[in-house]
Parts: sequence; C-alpha cells; structure tokens
Amino acid sequence: MVKKWLISILILGMLLAGCSSNTTNAEEETVKVGIRSNHTRVWDYLKDEAKKEGINIEIVNFSSAVDPNQALAEGDIDINSFQHVAYLDAFNENTESDLVPIGTTIIAPLGLYSIKYDSLEKLPDGAKIAVPNDASNWGRGLLLLQEARLIKVVEDFDGNGGEDKIKENPKNIDIVPVDGASAPRVMEDTDASIINNGVSMEAGLSLADALIHESKTAKPYINIIAARSEDEDNKIFKKIVDLYQSEKTAEFIEEAYKGNYLPTFISLDELSTYKETYSN
Repeated sequence: MVKKWLISILILGMLLAGCSSNTTNAEEETVKVGIRSNHTRVWDYLKDEAKKEGINIEIVNFSSAVDPNQALAEGDIDINSFQHVAYLDAFNENTESDLVPIGTTIIAPLGLYSIKYDSLEKLPDGAKIAVPNDASNWGRGLLLLQEARLIKVVEDFDGNGGEDKIKENPKNIDIVPVDGASAPRVMEDTDASIINNGVSMEAGLSLADALIHESKTAKPYINIIAARSEDEDNKIFKKIVDLYQSEKTAEFIEEAYKGNYLPTFISLDELSTYKETYSN
C-alpha cells in the first residue's frame, strides 16, 4: 500500500513538472539575433530588457568571415542587426535574397579627421584627403566631402566610390585611396583622412574630433534590424524593435558608446527614400 502511494506521488510530481515546463516555454519566446562584436553591448542590454517582456534573446556573434545575412536567409537565425540599409539592399541584389528592414537602430558616422587643421575652412586648395578604398566606404566618403562642399558627385551616383564619380572639384582635392584600417595612420602624410566609425574608435578618436561627420540624415547608412520577408510582421520581432527604439535604449547607447553611435529611429517609409540622398 505504501509502495503504491509513493509511486502515485512520483507520477503526480512528474506531471506537475511537465506542466510547469510547458507553461514556461509557452510564456517565453526565444529569438536568435545575429550581430557583430561592435554591437554586443547594446544587445546585451536589450537581452535583459526583453527578458522582462517574456522574450529570450539568444545572441549569435558572427566574425567578419561569416555574413549574418546569409545565416538569416538560410534560417539559422531569426533576425540580425549589424548593417546599414544600403548594404542590405546590395546583398539582396547580389544574392537574389528577400531580406527586409523591420526597424532602424543607429548610425555609426563616417568622419573627416585631421591632425594638421582644426576646421574645414583651413583645408588648403589641393589638400590630400585619404578615403577608404572599398567601394562602399569610398562612396560614403565622397558624399561626406560633397556635404562639406569640397566636391560634387555625378548625377547618376550609385553610392560606390571612384575618382570618376567626382563631377566638380573646385578646390582640386587630391583623393588618396587607402586601406580603411590604415586611415588613422596616414593622417601624418595627408591633410585629412576619412575614417570609418569603428576604425576611428579603435584609434582613440571620437566624433567630437572630426572636422565633419555624417549626420542622422545620411539615410543610406542608417543601421537596421533585418528579417526574412515572411517575418516582417512578426509581433515578437516588432516588440524587439520597440524595445530598441525606446528612450531608455537611446540613453544607454549614447552613454555606452560615448556619443560615437547616434540612435536614429525613423519610419520604414522614410527610410525607403534613402536613394534620394545620392541626388545633387
């Protein structure tokens, strides 16, 4: 009799444990988010915030050797957050993929830095300006120089760099293409250097040191959270976007990244007009 009673208690305990486990799984959604290491701090923060909403964020950190977009397209992750919208569109075009932005996050501004001059006005005619030699950042650099009114790009500018993309160069600026990682070092040999945000941070520079830098209006280079097209209306993913675009998260980003990343929360409709940035 006692033995049967013990067996009944054990069975009841197992059933209750199973019910408890199922309830936990039902209440908590797990979302795999692909990022690169420079986004770790903000996503660690969001992971804690999402937990309060019953969402378990699993962070998948990708090295430069693996494209988080490919992992997303193949279903290895649910969403990713590492790229600007122009990069995403280029990936879709080159791979015939259909990934979509579901929310904007930050802009990591490209800046023009100099150790010889402290203002744009002091740059001499014929100034040597280094630019990253990869097509995308070279293009960004040309747009930044256009914003500074040092050059003007061609009417059909496609966002990619090249000396043939310069229509007007009234100050005879000498563009010097260099490896992006070496852009801070060549400041000694040039009058100014356009430096990618991540590279400038590693070199101990901040946006406050730049003669000019991209602003929140540089739409092609606003970073986004991306998903597969069939998931663009996923309610859990939208909740994560809402958490990212909160005032608390914006304050965290500004403090954690010392103002080098600018929280940039605009609508997807406004983001979709980014190619107008290329027009003169």
